[in-house]
Amino acid sequence: MFNSFKSLAIVFVAAIIGARAEHHTVHFNNRCGSGTPTLVRAGQILSTGGDFNIDGPLVAAIAYLQKGSCGLNGEGCTLIETTLTNPTSAGSGSSTDISLIAPHTFSVTSGFNYFNGCDGAGHTCDNASCNTAFHNPGDTGVQVACQTNDVNLAITFC
Repeated sequence: MFNSFKSLAIVFVAAIIGARAEHHTVHFNNRCGSGTPTLVRAGQILSTGGDFNIDGPLVAAIAYLQKGSCGLNGEGCTLIETTLTNPTSAGSGSSTDISLIAPHTFSVTSGFNYFNGCDGAGHTCDNASCNTAFHNPGDTGVQVACQTNDVNLAITFC
């Protein structure tokens, strides 16, 4: 009985350690000369330009370059949307996109690419009619997925 309990405890601890081993970084590169790169999740600002590191998944985060005209959720600006998570099954990993769906509008050239896995996969949007951004909810082909553990994201403005 004790050995069964001990084995179960070891499996439980290993599962917890494995879950905590997930790590992601969001890195900003602001080439505009002004503005503040902003990373937000659930109405909370996570970063204003510095690298953001998280142990665990980063789910439903948004980023934009705040030049004084963006709302907290990126209204009025070019929006990068991301979820960085280790895949638990096929197709369940990270996904990132650019959104120009109203109330978001083109404000500055914005782009992203993955690193530490899926290196270079990403998109850039450099005008209001770019074909690499969501313009309506049906534009799902603009999402860029990555099925690599611990992938990181670089976001570049201008």
